[in-house]
Amino acid sequence: MHASARCGLAPRLFRTLPALAGRLPAVVVAATLAVGSAFSLPAAAHAQRFEVSFPASAHAGPITGRVFVFISSDNRREPRFESGSYAASVPFFGADVSALAPGATAVVDASTPGFPLASLKDVPAGDYYVQALMNVYTLYHRADGHVIWAHQDQWEGQNFARSPGNLVSEVRRVHLDPAAGYDVEITLSKVIPPIEMPADTKWVKHIKIQSDLLTKFWGHPMYLGATVLLPKGYGEHPGVHYPVIYQQGHFSLRAPFGFNPDARPMSAEQRAAMRERSARESSYAFSQEWMSDSLPRMIAVTFQHPTPYYDDSYAVNSPNTGPYGDAIMTELIPYLESHFRIIAQPYARMLTGGSTGGWESIALQVFHPKFFGGTWTLYPDPVDFRDFQLTNIYTDTSAFVPNASGWWVTPRYMMRDVEGQPHTTTRQLGHMEAVLGSHARSGQQINAFDAVWGPVGGDGYPKELFNKRTGHIDHDVAVYMGDHFDLRAYLAKHWSTIGPDLVDKIHVYVGDMDTFYLNLAVYRLEDFFKQTKNPHYEGTFEYGRPMKPHGWQPFTNAELIRMMSDQVRRHGPAGDRTDPGWIYR
Repeated sequence: MHASARCGLAPRLFRTLPALAGRLPAVVVAATLAVGSAFSLPAAAHAQRFEVSFPASAHAGPITGRVFVFISSDNRREPRFESGSYAASVPFFGADVSALAPGATAVVDASTPGFPLASLKDVPAGDYYVQALMNVYTLYHRADGHVIWAHQDQWEGQNFARSPGNLVSEVRRVHLDPAAGYDVEITLSKVIPPIEMPADTKWVKHIKIQSDLLTKFWGHPMYLGATVLLPKGYGEHPGVHYPVIYQQGHFSLRAPFGFNPDARPMSAEQRAAMRERSARESSYAFSQEWMSDSLPRMIAVTFQHPTPYYDDSYAVNSPNTGPYGDAIMTELIPYLESHFRIIAQPYARMLTGGSTGGWESIALQVFHPKFFGGTWTLYPDPVDFRDFQLTNIYTDTSAFVPNASGWWVTPRYMMRDVEGQPHTTTRQLGHMEAVLGSHARSGQQINAFDAVWGPVGGDGYPKELFNKRTGHIDHDVAVYMGDHFDLRAYLAKHWSTIGPDLVDKIHVYVGDMDTFYLNLAVYRLEDFFKQTKNPHYEGTFEYGRPMKPHGWQPFTNAELIRMMSDQVRRHGPAGDRTDPGWIYR
């Protein structure tokens, strides 16, 4: 799940006026028509239209990608930064473009899909701030024989609003009146600059390596990265090796656990608000402990592994995204363990993470039971697909409404507050992702599940679990997902062989009012562990009560590190220079 809230269909091409066709390069017209778009008729009276173009100075060649127009009632932030949120978003409208040449015009009109307003016709009359953006796609010739277009991450974490190389316009103030009609010209005059990498410090190091496995799969250079947090005394004791914490989560270049030696202390009110939500301490409090003598000495690492579909690969091999699991296990981790003084032994490799990172932390432990020494998994994405949030993907026919007959139809929700009040439906999420990108290229949560857990479609793009406009569930996709990535089902199928290596290694924590209903699947996982045999192992399961949301954890990060240290001490060998009892002096 997106930590910020932070979870389409057929391509929707911009329609270009036939009157402009005579002054467009033939390749633009041909390429656009080739993918099934029809040019719209000349603007009728009272039509609502934006004409979007870009100069050669911004991008010298034709662009295949997706163009957006954002409409905001205020100018507190650029409109592009106010879109795509589960809970709140300014209206935006988007469609695919194919081989759009510099100077050529793409038209966003009343037929262009939008969210949360379906059409420009639904924008009330008034004064607005508008902005356009081009999300530029890359052509991939994959090793599986498929040729597709998708957005190549530029180390921004699949965030099209700030992705280097994407084109954006200046923000304009305009008056829009659907009754009177309008025709607004927007020029994509600016190119988003490269991401500025954080500088290495005494405490924090940043790694980025090209993956041979992923590069071969995608037919394009692909990269893995890591941010490494070093313990106190690391530089002063060159002969000492340390246990490691692999912390999973969404793409970020920040240090593990929010370490920031320059962080300022919170006010009493801020601390009280944080305690109400979770036991997690402030960045300032954690950083002070990490730099003191009070914490066990460990190395902490976060991974960067964005894909062309999402900011994170889920750390598994996937037919759509490629061998990210193998790349992390055989390229990234060996690189880290050879370049930093990490104890490269199972007892010294700890896992943790929340939400998406929670699912990854337990999946890595379950799929590699001998390699890692334990996971402290926080509010994970669905670990049992019978509770895929509120959907049973195996038996339900629609992701939007429960299976029912009669006149009374209740929407299926995907978000709620801590008092149980639902406020975002799965239908709304599906419609938003359909506007953000066709062919599962929205960069959002449900399409991430499609890309990572689902099979490849005949066109080379992910087959989607459910239609983002109708909600209809494809049960062939559901069966595939269940056979490969339903963790509870995998454990049940393989317990006799992997169970002995998982004893004392599974610890799961989730709030009883998880914002995304993720506690429901965790209940099922706990039920499985309670009935295990040969060996019987119940794991550790704890639920925040009462009314704890997504993001809850029952301990501070410093306390988590102490629990992991105790695990290392219990299972590690005694008497050598890698003994935690020695290195923690």
